[in-house]
Amino acid sequence: MVVHVYYADLLDEILRQLAAIPVAFDLIITNASAQTISVDRGRLPHLSGLAILEVDNHGRDIWPLVQVVNAGLLDPYQLVLKVHTKRSEWRAGHAELSGTGDQWRGQLLDSLLGDVVNVASILNAFATSSRLGLVTAEGSVLGPEFWGDNQNVTASLLRRLELELSQPDIRFAAGSMYWIRGFLLQGLRALNLSAADFEPEMGQVNATTAHAMERLIGIVTREAGCTLEEQPTLSRVTPADTDWQRFEVDRTLRPRVRIVPFYLPQFHPIPENDRWWGTGFTEWTNVAAAKPVYLGQDQPKLPGDLGYYDLRVPETVALQTAMAEAAGIEGFMYYHYWFAGKQLLERPILDRLAGDAKLPFCLMWANENWTRRWDGRESDILMGQRYSEVPATRFIEDVMPILRDPRYLRVEGRAVLSIYRPAQIPDLSAVIASWREAARSGGVGELFILMVDVVKEFHGIDETPSSIGFDGSLGFPPHNALWDWVSHQHVGAEPCFSGNILSYRAMVDHAAGRLNAGLPEHYFPGIMVNFDNTARRQSSPDIWYGSNPYTFRRWLAAAVTAVAHREPNQRIVFVNAWNEWAEGAVLEPSVRFGSTYLLAVRDLSLG
Repeated sequence: MVVHVYYADLLDEILRQLAAIPVAFDLIITNASAQTISVDRGRLPHLSGLAILEVDNHGRDIWPLVQVVNAGLLDPYQLVLKVHTKRSEWRAGHAELSGTGDQWRGQLLDSLLGDVVNVASILNAFATSSRLGLVTAEGSVLGPEFWGDNQNVTASLLRRLELELSQPDIRFAAGSMYWIRGFLLQGLRALNLSAADFEPEMGQVNATTAHAMERLIGIVTREAGCTLEEQPTLSRVTPADTDWQRFEVDRTLRPRVRIVPFYLPQFHPIPENDRWWGTGFTEWTNVAAAKPVYLGQDQPKLPGDLGYYDLRVPETVALQTAMAEAAGIEGFMYYHYWFAGKQLLERPILDRLAGDAKLPFCLMWANENWTRRWDGRESDILMGQRYSEVPATRFIEDVMPILRDPRYLRVEGRAVLSIYRPAQIPDLSAVIASWREAARSGGVGELFILMVDVVKEFHGIDETPSSIGFDGSLGFPPHNALWDWVSHQHVGAEPCFSGNILSYRAMVDHAAGRLNAGLPEHYFPGIMVNFDNTARRQSSPDIWYGSNPYTFRRWLAAAVTAVAHREPNQRIVFVNAWNEWAEGAVLEPSVRFGSTYLLAVRDLSLG
């Protein structure tokens, strides 16, 4: 519960109402009243944690809220109630709005709190629908006729998320009091707002950053695939309804879906990279050297909580594992590099075998050439696939110890193994058959073999997977996704730029439409955090413009819904990627976005 206090004499009214909350809650009060305030815990039987934060009277209730967000104080929470002391004396003179400010405040509080049954009804609605984003009072969801003079400021703020204000049909919660899905506030961290973004207090009733943010929260709620609802539209809870109890603090939440990000192991030096690129080379060498090619581009992409880590350090892997588990992630799919019997970058997965981390893992054979241009093509090859020298049937022998590990990811008891470039392998059906026989005789059991859905240029296959011997296929965008070009002029790219800029939002719109239309039975969808390989190809990269945590959540929500009807073991969604830093596909925390992408995953996996 986040309560902003400017009028200290109105706090008691809010505290009385908070007694209606039927589950344990934490209370964060931001106090801009310049008066000492206190809370009598005896009046709030379910109050757990309490923090009273003294803040300047700056940015109304919004800048104090953003400070709480930026500090990560809201990160633990799946649901937030936001209220504040408000008088809104101007309301009495507004021709289009009824009632005084006091009456409006009372209506808001009664609708959002009121009594235990009402609060339980709201909690129940959130517990039963991942699409419900925000609940406010009757008559408080307003539309474009209430833009005021706030369009330009809102558009400027959205640009920080690379979102366009393309349509005027906004819906937002007037009064800035609501129950809201935690992620929708946590994601505001991506705006990188500071005190300088908010005007000095001069009694303004319109056209400030605070007013624009009020509207922006409505916009990003819908961008994330969520709805804004007024309290009377919710079903009233009955004694038979118990879903709301999932918000009790002692409830164990189990993931609703098996989310599996791809994992890049190239964050430790190896002799081959030392020889090709210089001593000590790792993925960070390219990442740190990148430069932006348009104003506002997130380059270089800087790691957040983990810093420039080394995967030889056990503590790094332990932290990654803890982050993934906290977000409800099922496990990692490691890229595995095997070239005619020669393995590269195998240490991280071998260390996992020797370690005690419980998070599951599986392998994708990344059977592409290593080239000087990082494109897997047939020129400037540093290490190539040589099937004629060592047949692909040998691959299974070298990875057998990994497949036998009890933590290895399985579907219906079968060990998951995928192939990146399936059509590149000679006599593929026979190879797959030999793998299955070797796995059975080698103590692994049955395999669940997936082909990666890549374009034909990357040796993709158009045939039905089962006709070749596969158990299914997995999505790996940007392969076989919509490529919608954005002009260089639109983003202000440098004159020397010769790469491609594409629309992430258009890709998501197209992908969500396909997901909503239904999936083939043995197709496992993949979604993409982002793609921007400026770090590898400075002047000629491919950049998807418009990636942000809210649009990402909408794509992930569509994928989760598309597999929700399947048996729990088969509800798998792949994510590109956990840590592809040089390609911009990064779930783990960054300086630019904090943990917002992981929080989006948690919201749909555990929320």
